[in-house]
Amino acid sequence: MKIKKAVIPAAGLGTRILPATKAQPKEMLPIVDKPAIQYIVEEAVQAGIENILIVTGRNKKSIEDHFDKSVELEQTLFEKEKLELLSEIQSISNMANIHYIRQKEPLGLGHAILCAEPFIGDEPFAVLLGDDIMNSETSALLEMMQVFEATNKQVVGVQQVPQADVGKYGIIAAGTQHNRTYQVSDLVEKPSPNNAPSNMAIMGRYILKPSIFEVLQTIERGAGNEYQLTDALRKMCLQEGLMALELKGDRYDIGDKFGYMKAIVELGLQREELRPQLLAYLDILLQKELGKEKLRKRVV
Repeated sequence: MKIKKAVIPAAGLGTRILPATKAQPKEMLPIVDKPAIQYIVEEAVQAGIENILIVTGRNKKSIEDHFDKSVELEQTLFEKEKLELLSEIQSISNMANIHYIRQKEPLGLGHAILCAEPFIGDEPFAVLLGDDIMNSETSALLEMMQVFEATNKQVVGVQQVPQADVGKYGIIAAGTQHNRTYQVSDLVEKPSPNNAPSNMAIMGRYILKPSIFEVLQTIERGAGNEYQLTDALRKMCLQEGLMALELKGDRYDIGDKFGYMKAIVELGLQREELRPQLLAYLDILLQKELGKEKLRKRVV
């Protein structure tokens, strides 16, 4: 069955990047000239997704406003003959059928996915975390869909992380490997570096079957006293099998301060109109820092 629906969990409080997220959703933080969540919606649409459910929470209304039609703004742009910008603004509200549901309590990713059950019904679906931007030549989500269609098994997107960072992620134990595809034998949510089965971390992209909902209804609270999707996938791994695809390209965690800064710089460098100025500015900064370091060494 072709996957035409996606869920974007976006109810998190964004505590890692406070105070920027005190009154603004982290998903709406700008990356160059677009909010972070627009990059994620665009990835889903490019992979063929037609209907998207965004799971929101309190103080997230600006997400809905962004993807809604703005009559006053469009009229102003038309009157000022800013037609190229007008076309871009209109495309935002027309790129997909976007729906919303609230996660009334911050009970974890597993609970957020369970909130999507009425929207999904009995179809397989994609999940793209609202604070994870993937940047690659070939769509990461599209490649995962191809693995699902070939194996009829649920799929997680993974990348290698430093051993010291495994405690930040769901980590897989990888079995049989074919190219970049792995048969998953086990999963652990946020393990200690000494107990991690590998350094292959789940990177905010999933292809799931509707059978996941029945399992999500039975799991107990796990890491962080929340209902963890990884715990449900661990059960599904034993019952139905689970595949992992090692993703190409770069992933930016915009809920992390350094990840957010990396996204701005690296995605900015991909803009032809900004690249020369940005490279020149970064070179000036580097020279300044090298000069400061030389001065410090002289003082010492």
